[in-house]
Amino acid sequence: MPELTRQVARAAFPKGSLAIRLRDSLGQAFDDVLFVEAFPSDGRPAASPGVLAMVSVMQCAERLSDRQAAEAVRAPIDWKYLLGLDLDDSGFVHSMLARFRARLVAHGLEERVLDSVLEAAAGQGLLRRGGRQRTDTTRVVADVRLLNRMEFVAETLRAALEALAAAAPDWLEQALAERETDWLGRYGQCVDSWHGLPDGQDRDSWLRQVGEDGFHLLSAAWRPGAPDWLHRIPALQTLRPAWVQQYHRNEGGVRVRECEDLPPGHQRLASPYDTDARYGIKKTTGWTGYCLHLTETCDDDAPRPITDIATTSAADGDDSQALPGIHTRLAGRELLPGEQLVDSGYVTAGTLVAARQEHGIDLVGPARRITGGDGRERFGHDDFQTDDARRQAVCPAGQTSISWANTRSSRRTRVPLVQIRFDAAACHDCPLRSRTTAGNSKWGRALTLREPAQRAALQQRRREQDTDAWRARYRPRGGIEATVSQIVHRTDARPSRTAPATHLGHCLAATAVNLIRIDTWQQGHRPDRTRTRTRTNHLCHLLARPSK
Repeated sequence: MPELTRQVARAAFPKGSLAIRLRDSLGQAFDDVLFVEAFPSDGRPAASPGVLAMVSVMQCAERLSDRQAAEAVRAPIDWKYLLGLDLDDSGFVHSMLARFRARLVAHGLEERVLDSVLEAAAGQGLLRRGGRQRTDTTRVVADVRLLNRMEFVAETLRAALEALAAAAPDWLEQALAERETDWLGRYGQCVDSWHGLPDGQDRDSWLRQVGEDGFHLLSAAWRPGAPDWLHRIPALQTLRPAWVQQYHRNEGGVRVRECEDLPPGHQRLASPYDTDARYGIKKTTGWTGYCLHLTETCDDDAPRPITDIATTSAADGDDSQALPGIHTRLAGRELLPGEQLVDSGYVTAGTLVAARQEHGIDLVGPARRITGGDGRERFGHDDFQTDDARRQAVCPAGQTSISWANTRSSRRTRVPLVQIRFDAAACHDCPLRSRTTAGNSKWGRALTLREPAQRAALQQRRREQDTDAWRARYRPRGGIEATVSQIVHRTDARPSRTAPATHLGHCLAATAVNLIRIDTWQQGHRPDRTRTRTRTNHLCHLLARPSK
């Protein structure tokens, strides 16, 4: 720390500021050694990556653009104090921040900044293993235009044409001349389906026309005489899988895929400009982008830093799939909790058992109830008597199952399951039919069960979650909604760009929130302290006076 910078900063901020207090409490939080993997050992000297990391974090805390953050390095005294710079230091060009983020993403160092702050907090006794943590998720919207199917295929082809026009104009002119079509009128500008179809075409013929144009361009690019480097253009690499997903081509021509012929949502491209974004829906909210999973501590006698950030696809839908990765990262940081509070989206039979057996974590969250399509509560698995040794099950009406088969789930997880079926004739005349099968079902009752240990854990959770003691234990989980609000509004973490850059942005945002919370804690503010509103008017003073 230059002595002149220290003296001027102390004189200018006698009561301190966030930047000054962070420097005094954490010192130089990010060492250059943390990022040595992202920089070559030869060439011209690079700017200090530790300084760039701190600027990136403060940029999230103050919601600054790259230009504003670079200007803050040159101007404010407290920022120079935080970074340990001389007063006459001119800083760096704003584009260096973007290049630094690109280096972190390219070398897989997105979480290095968050890990460093968590390690510093643990060294000061502000973070410990085996406490209580809570996890929740929120949506992250991709920073792209929401496209319908017509707009998607046409805009994907237009983006490829635009990239080729800049990279290989002579080759593209020759390739387009081989096919007589209105290239300029159809793909000259961004596609907007609100203005109707051109030339009186219907939707199917227009989609087929775009598909034929796209296949012509792909065939020309992969022709033996075409330059090999064309294949490496990102827009052309996006066009190829998009056309595989949207069209069929055979001897009969080009055919548009429809309904069940389309790939599942977790594989289907949603935008040519963010190939990792997927469309997801949860309850009544649909969006294109990602999901952000936040995990934070919630002990009463310590600050509540964010201990893990997970960025997943919006198409995953099942929050429980993110738990194994969360637990693995927490174990690597030696911050595994003894108790983790989650909502019902994370609670399954598999996660209850796996969290306890693999990491010693008591997963506290409500299990979903068994309901029918009409919303009425039906008999659950707890109401059936199952005998794994004899491979039989008895329904609440006393009927015995007729088949017991071991199978696996059809989802990507491939979980081992047991499929049990009951006689259709017996179920048809059963007086409890309305609570066992759908009213119009022609088949008998079918049960799909997990292994015995997982089944017992789920049954126990459904019994205990109705007790007052369990509700009191689960009540602190609601506090993470404030963390979701803080990271969304304070650091602007909801819009996103590509998936790797999105995860890096989330890690920087979580680090910024952690620094703010550590500073707040060291200032004497406690999250569990009840705040009393200051009475500033005469009526409040009058009514607050003790009665005589």
